[in-house]
Amino acid sequence: MSTAPPATRAAEILSRPAAINGLSLANRIVMAPMTRKFSPGGVPGADVASYYSRRAAAGVGLIVTEGTYVGHGSAGESDRVPRFHGDEQLAGWAKVAEAVHAAGGRIVPQLWHIGMVRQAGQPPFPEAPAVGPSGLRIGAAEPTGKAMTRSDLDAVIEAFADAAAAAERIGFDGVELHGAHGYLIDQFLWSGTNRRTDAYGGDPVARTKFAAEVVTAVRERVSPEFPVIFRYSQWKPDFYDAKLAGTPEELEAILTPLAAAGVDAFHASTRRYWVPEFEGSDLNLAGWTRKLTGKTAITVGSVGLDGDFQRAFQGEGAPVSGLDDLLDRLERDEFDLVAVGRAVLHDPEWAAKVLEGRLDELKAYDAASLRTLS
Repeated sequence: MSTAPPATRAAEILSRPAAINGLSLANRIVMAPMTRKFSPGGVPGADVASYYSRRAAAGVGLIVTEGTYVGHGSAGESDRVPRFHGDEQLAGWAKVAEAVHAAGGRIVPQLWHIGMVRQAGQPPFPEAPAVGPSGLRIGAAEPTGKAMTRSDLDAVIEAFADAAAAAERIGFDGVELHGAHGYLIDQFLWSGTNRRTDAYGGDPVARTKFAAEVVTAVRERVSPEFPVIFRYSQWKPDFYDAKLAGTPEELEAILTPLAAAGVDAFHASTRRYWVPEFEGSDLNLAGWTRKLTGKTAITVGSVGLDGDFQRAFQGEGAPVSGLDDLLDRLERDEFDLVAVGRAVLHDPEWAAKVLEGRLDELKAYDAASLRTLS
């Protein structure tokens, strides 16, 4: 490992270029997706474009936008979360992509369907039902929503594919599919919410069928070199010990069909990136993902925070943490890219400070930043 001073070492290692499929990235820093709810009517405005372009100008190698609802009535729960369908909404997103590119950055939208997280009567389409693989909410014993039919599955798959095609058409650099954190795609992947007895339920491989079909449909609608990123997690909100896979072999069984369907990179979401995923190895979830699939792996989980993201999510400030362990892992190629969330949200200049060796200027996270779009 390098013996350079911490600031010099961070600048050196994180500034190394990377690539996802046909997309070249200037460095290893990714802005993680974070829901902001500053898009009335689902339309991202000039303030959203400025928000992302400031991070691009500061040197973030790749921006993954906040989750954006795909064009299915049951996809969302707020009229202030941006949508990735509709003429006005897509026109707004085109301006966001243009602003990021003008600042020298790269950007992909995160495409999102919340599934059974939705409550009845919520906007933007209050008449739409909550849908999921079995109509089950996380932790519920009995269904409270609609178990998806074949036509429902087809409609959602098409919505993801339409959104991905639109992303390429209006100038984005790739797409990320949100398959984590207990939302729709993850509801199929996890046995706790998928009780189906057809081809979409059962063992771990069968539970990947819906996700793989989404990836296949997206891959067919975009150019071969257009990156498709898949975000997944073991944990669910309030179920932090949940597991899609209890062993590396089970994880390989889940990830292999997704890689074969056309995923170019996996964004492995954890609460703390430094925690080993399986006994007997120091590899985290992204490290195992890279080892098992050979695909580009993005790590995430409290980077730049002292503690974990959940404290920050609940409104607690957090001091800056050291980067030594993260840099050690990058140097030994455990994973390829590092997604940074609330540290970058709070400090638009975070990437520039790290890449220029100004670690002493990093700001402690303050949850007050969640209330603005600075």
